[in-house]
Amino acid sequence: MTKSEIPVMPQFFDRYINQVDNVFLMDALRQTPTFDQYIPASTLEAIGDLRYAPNKWMVKDILQHVIDNERIMGYRALRFARNDKTELPGYDEEMFGQTAHATRRTIADLYAEFAAVRQSSILLFNSFDNEMLLRTGVCFHQNISVLALGFVLVGHARHHAKIIRERYLPLLS
Repeated sequence: MTKSEIPVMPQFFDRYINQVDNVFLMDALRQTPTFDQYIPASTLEAIGDLRYAPNKWMVKDILQHVIDNERIMGYRALRFARNDKTELPGYDEEMFGQTAHATRRTIADLYAEFAAVRQSSILLFNSFDNEMLLRTGVCFHQNISVLALGFVLVGHARHHAKIIRERYLPLLS
């Protein structure tokens, strides 16, 4: 199914979904199975612990956030695909960021984890038929379909890669 087949575009999540072209979900997921397709690991290693502004995350924190978010969205998609109608809460990304200790990890390690989590997402979404993709549930007070959650995964990673390119890469100049 394609992005245009999302039954209702959910508020808040639309900012990520709209980062993705109107392609088949599985194509979108497979186009970026690793984060280095967005930005080479060597570039992020060169940025190191630089921040573009006080109290902003370092690039390792951003990578960990993308990984955590992909896991959470995948979990939500699984619940809704299985027709679970339990409303799911949001999560505190700042608390996750503060307690993940991503700065203790290497870029290579974070890139490897992203690749593993993305592969898991590809397998998960590939297991869903169209009926499952169109099922909906409520998370973060928004009605959202499994299909939309799949596009959120792709768009969220693109969104943060764009932030890195626009705000962190200039720090290398």
